[in-house]
Amino acid sequence: MTDKQLADDVAAKIAQIRTNYTKQLPQELLALEKLAQTLQANNLDADTIYNLHQRLHKLTGSAGTFGLPSISLMSRPIEQCLRSWQEQQLQQISNQALQQLREDINALRSSLSQVKFQESLYLPESNSHSVNGKPQHIWLVEDDTLLGKELTNQIESFGYQVTMFSSLKQVAKSIQQELPDLMLVDVIFSEENKNSTEVLQLMPEFIEGNCPVIFMSAHDDFQSRVHAAQLGAEGFFLKPLDVPRLMGKMVDIFEKRQSAPPKVLIIDDDESLAQHYRLILISAGMEAEVLDQPENIITVVNSFNPELILMDLYMPDYSGPELAGVLRQFESWHSLPIVFLSSETNLDKQISAMQHGADDFLTKPISDSQLVSAVTVRIVRSRQLLAQITRDSLTGLLKHSAIKEHLDIEVKRSLRNKATMVVAMLDIDHFKAVNDTYGHAVGDVVICSVAAILRQRLRQYDVVGRYGGEEFVVVLPDCDLKSAHQILDELRIHFSKIKFRHHDTFFQCTLSGGLASTENHPDIQGTELLIEADKACYLAKDQGRNLIMPAQDE
Repeated sequence: MTDKQLADDVAAKIAQIRTNYTKQLPQELLALEKLAQTLQANNLDADTIYNLHQRLHKLTGSAGTFGLPSISLMSRPIEQCLRSWQEQQLQQISNQALQQLREDINALRSSLSQVKFQESLYLPESNSHSVNGKPQHIWLVEDDTLLGKELTNQIESFGYQVTMFSSLKQVAKSIQQELPDLMLVDVIFSEENKNSTEVLQLMPEFIEGNCPVIFMSAHDDFQSRVHAAQLGAEGFFLKPLDVPRLMGKMVDIFEKRQSAPPKVLIIDDDESLAQHYRLILISAGMEAEVLDQPENIITVVNSFNPELILMDLYMPDYSGPELAGVLRQFESWHSLPIVFLSSETNLDKQISAMQHGADDFLTKPISDSQLVSAVTVRIVRSRQLLAQITRDSLTGLLKHSAIKEHLDIEVKRSLRNKATMVVAMLDIDHFKAVNDTYGHAVGDVVICSVAAILRQRLRQYDVVGRYGGEEFVVVLPDCDLKSAHQILDELRIHFSKIKFRHHDTFFQCTLSGGLASTENHPDIQGTELLIEADKACYLAKDQGRNLIMPAQDE
């Protein structure tokens, strides 16, 4: 099935779910209205408040999923109001507040006849960086003009587009028009005497836009860190800034947001429920498949290669623990996350089931948002574990053995498809002198900066690894030698502009590199290609360093 056919199929099924949803929605809103009418201002019933809040909370999450975002937006402040009543454990409220609640719910029900479905299905698109594409846009919010300009130059060296703001008022105005890919914000603005963490909390466009933000501060202020945490800040850096480490953090943020969609296999004998789960996960940007014949589990897992299995506990022919036990017989699937999803509430039975090959237990009924959240968290953790095994802890790049494995795979694919690919060997010039002069900690910063600029400036499907020490390997699929030379030479130039700091001393470093391609080598192996690239790298060093050179025969 093509991507378009898959999208059409998903859209049709979600349309049917939406139809069923709209049939029951008027009755649900009427029930909410009647429930609110039972509340007494001078004697609030806690159970009624709880019931009303839970149902509105569910409505807030579900209406948007089923194509009614305006209903979600209208119900959200009502739900938040009820939540505040619960948190404050109010026994009574004013008649005016209660009347406002009833009017808001009534308006919510009345608006249903006026709203329209959003017919288009939203599937998150890849925001991958391309060498010839538009770079990620960074907003730098800093009232120190000189520092801001210096940071702008440094950040742009890593391939980002930077817009600098010197006041929070400028941010508040611009954020109504667009959102950046990331905001880098000073905590304290001396002239305005404002804390940016508190100001951003008052900007609805910022909160709703889910824009990643990193704060920087000259003082390690605990309260500012708390406010930053409340905003979901991705990082908090102290001045003077360690720019290479900051860039590494930014690359981590973008890579997580650009990573491949999670893949989930659903095994449940309730076909309609399984399909509902599947569509919800797909609408959340995942790839999901349903296995309706458990005896085919080995074949399906092997071909689909899921990152998580969502499995019912009780099924007619095979139980969840039995199927989990089958999977655990294969060494390659020992660490594959398996989550049981069942209406079983007996804790002892849940524990017993988990002792037979599962990693977690979720209880039905489960809300759509909880399902998405639970699946996402577990896949993220699984990916983190895999990264610890295959990736270098300092740089986040593939380890020596992993990059060689990827190179072999890509060379075979390239030769099979009669395409051209290039491998590059890069080396930091005079790196021993950096370690001897400034220490190994500073040397690690230089290594991390190379990794950051490689991860940022190369295409998403290019593969990068730390080969050892200060050496790096880059695999460029579907790329000829001329294009590869241009890409890496631009990268070399930008790296040479980065300023490293050791106490009050600033210094810069350069890169040398060698290139080798599969062009005119129909039978070459990955190891042989790497040797040719390494020879070319040594040739670049012999010719004065700070060069990117092709292999001699090319």
